[in-house]
Amino acid sequence: MLDRYIVIGNPISHSKSPFIHTAFAQQTRQAMEYAALLAPLDGFKATVKNFQLLGGKGMNITVPFKLEAYRLSTRLTERANVAQAVNTFRFDGDGILGDNTDGIGLVRDIESNLSIPIEGKRILLLGAGGAARGVILPLLQKKPLQLSIANRTRHKAEALKIQFDVYGNITAGNFTEFSGKKFDIIINATSAGLHDELPIIPVDIFIHANLVYDMMYSSKPTRFLALATQNGASRIADGIGMLVEQAAESFYLWRNIKPQTKPIIALLKALI
Repeated sequence: MLDRYIVIGNPISHSKSPFIHTAFAQQTRQAMEYAALLAPLDGFKATVKNFQLLGGKGMNITVPFKLEAYRLSTRLTERANVAQAVNTFRFDGDGILGDNTDGIGLVRDIESNLSIPIEGKRILLLGAGGAARGVILPLLQKKPLQLSIANRTRHKAEALKIQFDVYGNITAGNFTEFSGKKFDIIINATSAGLHDELPIIPVDIFIHANLVYDMMYSSKPTRFLALATQNGASRIADGIGMLVEQAAESFYLWRNIKPQTKPIIALLKALI
């Protein structure tokens, strides 16, 4: 019998996680299978419990269930507890260990794959939703000079500043408040790209950036990355590397084996 894992979300047909984890399993010779499962918007808990009862070993959780997954967990890793959002379950008997691998995936992509150190840098994080929440602690643990959180509505950015202030130097505001400021790394964690839209941001923020990063990905530069390039960004990157790196951390949580990520990133980029 193969150990069973899934990614759960709504929508879910676009997910690349089955491809990534199947490649990891083949690479590391693990006896497992991995599939995608669409959960009803009002049926997340029931879907999880059913998969667990059928012997499932673990799952990845994507939009819109990460906050619900946090509440359903019976144990939490530190990073999931601080983020108050979960993207990975490991089923331990009747219990559920909740983790959040998004932040470590982002950090590893920036530092290991793109060879850009975070320590001492000025970082602008756009967005204050679940995607942003999951990456703040791992970014701050790399000791940037400052992390600025910008959001369309200021109070949501301020709430994250208050939540994470103890971990590092954070400023917060709405998008327009950061016009004219200099940043080394700019990260788009907004959901605008899901709707083929752009966050309403001042374009002068791009000109001094060493890296502009979009957590979204596509076969061509996202609208956000195209905007950054048009306004002076020297280097851009999409979220393919983050996707693979966060998957590798989930895989390690389940199988206690660290797969090689660079070959999978290259293969995935060639296929998209």
